[in-house]
Amino acid sequence: MKKTLFDLSGLRALVTGSSQGIGYALAQGLAEAGAEIILNGRNTEKLSDAAQKLTENGHTVHQSSFDVTDHEIVKTHIDQIEKTIGAIDILVNNAGIQRRTPLEDFSSSDWKELMETNLDGVFHVGQAVANHMIKRNRGKIINICSVQSSVARITVAPYAASKGAVAMLTKGMCTDWAKYNIQINGIAPGYFETELTQPLVEDETFTAWLKSRTPANRWGKVDELIGSAVFLSSEASSFINGHILYVDGGLTSSL
Repeated sequence: MKKTLFDLSGLRALVTGSSQGIGYALAQGLAEAGAEIILNGRNTEKLSDAAQKLTENGHTVHQSSFDVTDHEIVKTHIDQIEKTIGAIDILVNNAGIQRRTPLEDFSSSDWKELMETNLDGVFHVGQAVANHMIKRNRGKIINICSVQSSVARITVAPYAASKGAVAMLTKGMCTDWAKYNIQINGIAPGYFETELTQPLVEDETFTAWLKSRTPANRWGKVDELIGSAVFLSSEASSFINGHILYVDGGLTSSL
């Protein structure tokens, strides 16, 4: 095996929603594999803090604060990144939100916001970046899906719908763009400990249910997603396209 097979040196990665949580962990992991990083988020203060931490660890980091739900703004910022920072070789579409409400009470405004962020954002950023990748005849796109791309749970039906759609959009991107030597795949995390899931982690009843439901019998650690992201960003995955990689401790394999 070539030692450079998983080496991302000389490549540049844009990670959306990367000021904290899974997005930040993936950005850090790609940086440690050699990639130059472009962090994205809407909160400029959090984004600057995240960039500072990565910079202090010796990584080359840029910031681009834009809202993934606005098609024209996304295109403007992607074009600007390509012009002033350089080619985006790797895109990780991670920006997303969650809303937990019984479906019968779910408001249309929450539905709209969730779909605009979780699904429309993947389309907006994916298309804007792909149009540059197509010209270069190369690129990697990773869409962050979820175990709820294939299974559902009470109070999160709209989230499951959005992530199911992201999984199919990933396959659709593959069918349209694989001919341009772009590999588009998805990572579907199970339940991971993050700032956003901390209330669930601390809920003894929920954590007991999750452990009993997951063959690995525990929550995932965000660092356990890094290997999948590096693999799908590297030459090691050059003939893998339209695949959804579940990283869930076996949750989707067991009844």
